[in-house]
Amino acid sequence: MAAWPQERLAATPAHIHQRNVDLSERRLIICQPAAPALVLGSVQPEDDFDADILRARGLPVVRRRSGGGAVLVRPGRILWTEVILPAGDPLWDEDVGRSFLWLGRVWAAALRACGIERAGVYEGPLLHTRWSRRICFAGLGPGEVTVSGRKVVGISQRRRREGAQFHVATVLDWDPDDLVGLVRTTEGERSDLSGQLGELATAVPVPEDQLVLALTRALAQLD
Repeated sequence: MAAWPQERLAATPAHIHQRNVDLSERRLIICQPAAPALVLGSVQPEDDFDADILRARGLPVVRRRSGGGAVLVRPGRILWTEVILPAGDPLWDEDVGRSFLWLGRVWAAALRACGIERAGVYEGPLLHTRWSRRICFAGLGPGEVTVSGRKVVGISQRRRREGAQFHVATVLDWDPDDLVGLVRTTEGERSDLSGQLGELATAVPVPEDQLVLALTRALAQLD
């Protein structure tokens, strides 16, 4: 099997999501966002979030080309990686649900190598909650990674004829209220959402460079 060349891309979240990506060869891309942004799923309504609050906080809205709920991108608080897998690769799976599982297993192995023994891969159907259509870390999909049942790695995927582009967000610093305060809803519902997100997701207590090294080694074990 082919190796996994690594690239680093430092740019705004808008540039990272809007660029054209070559899917013809395997690679791991470490995305280094130059500024914060609220990143929405491909078909997610913008009015899920309060435009006035977003403007007041200087948060642009960026739309990715893959599905799922919103992710609040802040430098140093999310490890953002992309994994490119060409069609026809030995890891390629025509079944979209199953196609996430190999990457989730790689991420779980990387976390365990960093001492997080309870990292596991969710292999069931999409698990929805009241808020999961709005917020990525409020739900759970195949291949996503949990620690003691709380989500730490979110994965979405854009598939084209040439291959797949996996977007992966790994939480380094988790404060649910950062995102909850942006949601268009009542104060009572915000309180409920904050409590739910505190139970559904958590952060990985590992430095970013250590995680990248562990991920690189876990990918290499596939060869």
